Amino acid sequence: MRLALSVLLLCTLVAGCATPLPAPSVSGNCVSEFDADRDYFPVKSTVKHAKNFSLRYEKSYQVLTVDQPFPNGKPETYVLLRCGAPRPDIAGAVVVETPIRSLYSGSTTHLPLLADLGRLDLLSGVESTSYVVSADARARIDAGKVTEYGANNTIDAEKVIVGTPDVVMTGGTDKPEYAALRNAGIPVIANAEWLEATPLGRAEWLKVMAALTGDEQKAGEVFDRIERDYQAVVAKAAGVQPKTEVLPGSLRQGAWNMPAGGSYAGTLLRDAGATYPWADSPNTGTLQLSYEEIYAKAGTIGVWLVDSPWQTLADARAADPRHEQLAAVGTGRVWTHNKVVGPQGGNDYWERGVTRPDLVLSDLVAIIHPQLMPGYETTFYRQVGR
Repeated sequence: MRLALSVLLLCTLVAGCATPLPAPSVSGNCVSEFDADRDYFPVKSTVKHAKNFSLRYEKSYQVLTVDQPFPNGKPETYVLLRCGAPRPDIAGAVVVETPIRSLYSGSTTHLPLLADLGRLDLLSGVESTSYVVSADARARIDAGKVTEYGANNTIDAEKVIVGTPDVVMTGGTDKPEYAALRNAGIPVIANAEWLEATPLGRAEWLKVMAALTGDEQKAGEVFDRIERDYQAVVAKAAGVQPKTEVLPGSLRQGAWNMPAGGSYAGTLLRDAGATYPWADSPNTGTLQLSYEEIYAKAGTIGVWLVDSPWQTLADARAADPRHEQLAAVGTGRVWTHNKVVGPQGGNDYWERGVTRPDLVLSDLVAIIHPQLMPGYETTFYRQVGR
């Protein structure tokens, strides 16, 4: 008996006999008993492709830095603090307690991020309901669970303040109303994924949303699958030589918007095994060209990837009779990316396509190299009817 008691006492003193000491309390993802030595972020995101944001982890908070929150904007820093932990003293940083419970979204590109994380229930506001395509998001709107807080590219600051969201996420632009929101104590976080020059870089902003919702593990799983599938399609297209010439872009207000070679669209075309006369341009934006320049260098190209809502080639001719001169109009191989649109005209390519570059790339390869994708049904692109 005495031996048994001695062994029991020794176990308790040395190792607890496999019975752990009480851990610092975390209730509902919030810290109720803070332990300065505990790491409250056991799962951490690693940024591999995105260039416009970074994440740094401390024990009880993350530091999110967006280098360019909008074109020519200065870097912004946000402290994403595990709720219930003491606030760190970081000069000039916006502090947001996480996991957030509500979010106002300034761009429809945020909706697939929430959906992929299984957190669409956090969506409580959108700047405009008109462009929303997602059926699940529209159901929340129709049920009165989502506030529309903007119109005509302006924000109703008072409506946002009354709604008291945990975060307002921007669409990567600067608006004067954001100052009023910040002054009212509502955190404004920039999502400037559209300034990334690569498809996987844009898709990786899923990890920014996960940093707010606390779903880092889910984000890693989702993004790794997208990355793997994207790279598999790249490898498939890489074997086709020579590369197929395509004509991207369209006329707008007298100028042809041509994606530069270093741009998001230029990267997609290169990865799809395509080339075009301006593919070597290192610019990451859009080139403004005349129709005459287009016709001289690309008039004989047989595939046209147009950014237009045209239903038929007659619409193309009506928009500008000179389109008749393009070889692609003659062959009928004219494709546009508005296969799926919402009830009020929103385009799923601009909503979900940003987060699913693997599907966009698959569409492009199926169009440019149909022999590589037999039986494939496109997700975003459709052929313009004759």
